[in-house]
Amino acid sequence: MLGKIIGIEEDKVLLKLSINLSDFQNLINLHVVMEDNNQMLVGEIVDIKENIAYINLVGQIVDNHFVFGVMRKPSFGAVVKLISKEKIPMIISIPQYNEKEDIYIGESPVYPGVKVGFEINPFFANHFAIFGSTGSGKSWGIAKLIQNIFEKKSTVAYRASIFIFDAYGEYHSAFKDISSKVPEISFKAYTTNVKMVNDTEILKIPLWLLTVDDIALLLGASSQVQLPIIEKALKLVGLFVRDEKEVIKQKNDIIARAILDILSSGKNSTQIRDQIFSVLTTYHTKDLNLETQIYQPGYIRSLKQCLIIDASGKLREMELLTNFMQSFLDDSIELTLPDGSFKYGLNDLIMALDFALLSEGVLNSNRVYDENNVLRVRLHALINGDYAKYFECDRYVSKDEYIKELLMAPNGRKAQIINFNINYVDDRFAKTITKIYSRLLYDYAKNLEKRASLPFHIILEEAHRYVQNDSDVDVIGYNIFDRITKEGRKYGVLLGLISQRPSDLSETSISQCSNFLIFKMLHPRDIQYIRDMVPNITTEVVKRLRTLQPGTCIGFGSAFHVPVLIKMDKPNPTPSSSSCDISGNWFIDR
Repeated sequence: MLGKIIGIEEDKVLLKLSINLSDFQNLINLHVVMEDNNQMLVGEIVDIKENIAYINLVGQIVDNHFVFGVMRKPSFGAVVKLISKEKIPMIISIPQYNEKEDIYIGESPVYPGVKVGFEINPFFANHFAIFGSTGSGKSWGIAKLIQNIFEKKSTVAYRASIFIFDAYGEYHSAFKDISSKVPEISFKAYTTNVKMVNDTEILKIPLWLLTVDDIALLLGASSQVQLPIIEKALKLVGLFVRDEKEVIKQKNDIIARAILDILSSGKNSTQIRDQIFSVLTTYHTKDLNLETQIYQPGYIRSLKQCLIIDASGKLREMELLTNFMQSFLDDSIELTLPDGSFKYGLNDLIMALDFALLSEGVLNSNRVYDENNVLRVRLHALINGDYAKYFECDRYVSKDEYIKELLMAPNGRKAQIINFNINYVDDRFAKTITKIYSRLLYDYAKNLEKRASLPFHIILEEAHRYVQNDSDVDVIGYNIFDRITKEGRKYGVLLGLISQRPSDLSETSISQCSNFLIFKMLHPRDIQYIRDMVPNITTEVVKRLRTLQPGTCIGFGSAFHVPVLIKMDKPNPTPSSSSCDISGNWFIDR
């Protein structure tokens, strides 16, 4: 017996110790059991002052099982003693390990020799987050977590699909040789480094699989008024890349309608002529251009000649031009958004965007033109820049084929770990890539005949760069990461957020995470944010965050019985996340 209960304050018990503290190495963070009238309450010693132990009530043991939370407080006559080491796993770990259902990730620093783990479903069937300052052990933690999934002796997670968006290219070294340990498991690597190394593929995104929302993100759309232009461009590209005869008919229709708008604008003759010249200089076909012949009884003139202004300042052939343009109108043409069933590229899209701008009449409004022309400028910059390579696909693939290829390793077998090294692009483009892939995976999983039959885990390293409170909701109506955290669980699409700056993360996304591994945190803003945003976090957990050793974390959430201190096992092999060796690089022998 440790002592006598002298006070109870909410969920805290004050125990007057009757033992000699010098006989014990350390009592802080040890668990005690309070036996009282056929109930066994469990608490954790969080502090000792003036021979009084302060114990947080955490749960109770019922039928030899630990249950989190307490319904009743102990009586002052309860017998308080340290819980036996045999019962510790039922509180901080797994009482009876099942290799197919459970996973170990480290050891308890409080109870040496006691492995710490959790049930797989409560952790991996929910969204999770791993936080920690630079150098705290986050990368090692996620590497070991994934390695332990696959390095089991009697069972293999063959149908697992873990997509890692690797901000610094750290995880390649941790997983590239995993098949040498577990032959059934395969690793696949994509990179944004166009100077591809042997065992990776250059990241390629089929443009025709992107939606209006994806294109809006790619071009940095900032307003909902830009979406109709993007939608019209995608409808036109579906026509432009297929039937040449229909292409010319549609182009003629668009050009003619634009010129008819100019002719009926009420502007003076000089302005009308100059605008028509400008349109036909930029947009023309073999049937409709400045040199097109207009036939009249007794004479033939080019369209350009019909734009001559007479001495009185009038455009005399206004009626002739109007009738001629009306002959190109075609109301029978139906446009639909592309369904991913045909291939097109960036050059096809820019042509379609040009005609979309013309067809929507944005050339007649300076404000609307400025808002939408920025899309054209950005698309031109993309086409002429280094990032165009990521959209250069040499063959057609459907959406289903593309996802299946992502999941196929170079050896022809299913890949369980798919790593995207996005270290070689800027943050804005990397953010777009992660959103596009997350949307593709979410839509694919959502449309599976058997719901949640092929789980996808999307792990975002440096998640604060991508999962933000950004303008997506205002522009396209939703943020894909928020949507996945709110709806993805039922389809088997789960997010893992790895970040050193949780305060920069989307509040919606972090609020939907059910499990947390938190390594050492130092920044007061991040600590306060964790206190405010993370569900069920206790003051005691928050106090420990500043003093954790590298590689040690606090795990809590639906997969843990109680918040638990974990010394993570070292991954083998390790990710390439070590700090720069300054002394080794500086000094040379004399």
